[in-house]
Amino acid sequence: MLGNGSEPAEAKLAAALELSRRLLREKLYRGPVLTSSGETKLYLATLFVGQEYESFIALYLTNQHCVIKEHVLFRGTVDGAAVYPREVVREALGCNAAACIFAHNHPSGVAEPSRADIKITRKLQAALGTVDIRVLDHVVVGSLENLVSFAERGLL
Repeated sequence: MLGNGSEPAEAKLAAALELSRRLLREKLYRGPVLTSSGETKLYLATLFVGQEYESFIALYLTNQHCVIKEHVLFRGTVDGAAVYPREVVREALGCNAAACIFAHNHPSGVAEPSRADIKITRKLQAALGTVDIRVLDHVVVGSLENLVSFAERGLL
């Protein structure tokens, strides 16, 4: 402390630093717990806000559905992204995941899953199933208000 009247500003900075440390620890060690479809959709929607290209992410989870890692697996163009099951399985094993949730966005704003979306989800589910990692959902994000859950539609 400098003793020149800057203590209030320094105290605010120290408090902000401590809050940041706590939030980082929480994210690194516990991560959010996704206990409902609604929570999951909101969490995923915020990840894709403003993206003008398609990307495919995986949330790797513990048995209690706590997020271990959030990972952009592939980034594509305005209308596609390549997804390779081998890489997904390798990453899931690397973080010792018990379950996964996949998500990708449709920059067009239309969240309706394509045949290719359904096909790759089934391939991922089969590949991960061989190593006992469950696929809980795949969410297609069109916008904050327009999301489609494969689990809710019975596609898993």
